[in-house]
Amino acid sequence: MSGAGNIRAGSPYERTSEAPARSATKDQTQAPLPRSLRSILSLEDFEVAARRHLPRPIFGYISEAAETRWSLRQNRDAFSRYEFVPRVLVGVADRTTRTSLFGQTYDAPFGIAPMGISALSAYRGDLIQARAAARANIPMVLSSSSLIPLEEVIKANPAAWFQAYLSGDQPSIAAMVERVARAGFGTLVVTVDTPAYPNRENYLRWGFSSPLRPSLRLALDGLMRPRWLFGTFLRTILRHGLPHFENNYATRGAPILSSSVERDFADRAHLNWKHFSDIRRLWTGKLVVKGILSPKDAAMAADLGADGIIVSNHGGRQLDGAVAAITVLQDVVLACPTIPVMMDGGVRRGTDVLKALALGAAFVFVGRPFNYAGAIAGEVGITYAINLLLQEVSRNMAMLGVRTLSEISPGEHLVSRA
Repeated sequence: MSGAGNIRAGSPYERTSEAPARSATKDQTQAPLPRSLRSILSLEDFEVAARRHLPRPIFGYISEAAETRWSLRQNRDAFSRYEFVPRVLVGVADRTTRTSLFGQTYDAPFGIAPMGISALSAYRGDLIQARAAARANIPMVLSSSSLIPLEEVIKANPAAWFQAYLSGDQPSIAAMVERVARAGFGTLVVTVDTPAYPNRENYLRWGFSSPLRPSLRLALDGLMRPRWLFGTFLRTILRHGLPHFENNYATRGAPILSSSVERDFADRAHLNWKHFSDIRRLWTGKLVVKGILSPKDAAMAADLGADGIIVSNHGGRQLDGAVAAITVLQDVVLACPTIPVMMDGGVRRGTDVLKALALGAAFVFVGRPFNYAGAIAGEVGITYAINLLLQEVSRNMAMLGVRTLSEISPGEHLVSRA
């Protein structure tokens, strides 16, 4: 296809000639596919592989959700309520997946969502996500619940965003905002849907707790998965010491085994709109609010100076029964038409990305699959996952009959079954 050259993911592991990576060298394009990726054909396959690779408690932490998992299921099921109406004979050979956001042109309309403790599932997990995103020219959002200092991650990817869980304490907020700005981040994402701990029963059933408690079960699980034990956990301990929560506050947080971890995460119930106004005053870069589902809240955020909104139910990990992001996306877009509205939650296919864009999303973020990809194959796995999704987006654009992402519209290309 003549327009394939616009697809840039920097991967030496393309399955077809449909979307060649323009930045790959001759030697890279001839690199064999790692064994751990040979059975991976879609983002869903990464979860199956990660379940075999990761200890049960670590996999459970990534994959699980609150209570009945209703919101987690709805994040996927809600996409089925929308169906495409393709246009034909349009001439799509020169189509492009590039899109602009906050003055930056990205090579794909999706990015890597913030994910906590990624360095427990993959060696230097946050760093490999950052590097893969930089190579693919897509945004990566670093979680404040990460185990690698934000100053180290921004060096690996100067365009990375930072996501913060902020308390209701003004001096702590100011100190954290100052640290993020001093490190060089240009976009701050404030997550607002965590005023209390979620029900942790499902995590506990998998053997995961915070703080992480050494146990015979965890030890046996690690011994049964030597690739993770030696390649991630022990390698991290030997080279970098016991992991700490590095980025929740302006100073280093507690180690993952510390009993103070729960206390450090328990002071978010006081955060309110007054604090958000203060954050807007302190932060001179782009300010994004994540975790909004109500159009009224979205409008409030826009009125108070938010530069963007991420519609999200936190992957179903907070309030079970919360509506899926895709369901309320159009209403949120209508409520704040002057700023970009993004979304995450349940995106696994290129068709999901295109449905979200048709409903008004300016951008889409994907979390768990990129975490799984890093766990089973490191940075190469994340790059491969990016390519899989990017190829799906491009291929489905052709079949939908659009040449640019801005052409997609709900009236012409998408209908609702509801």
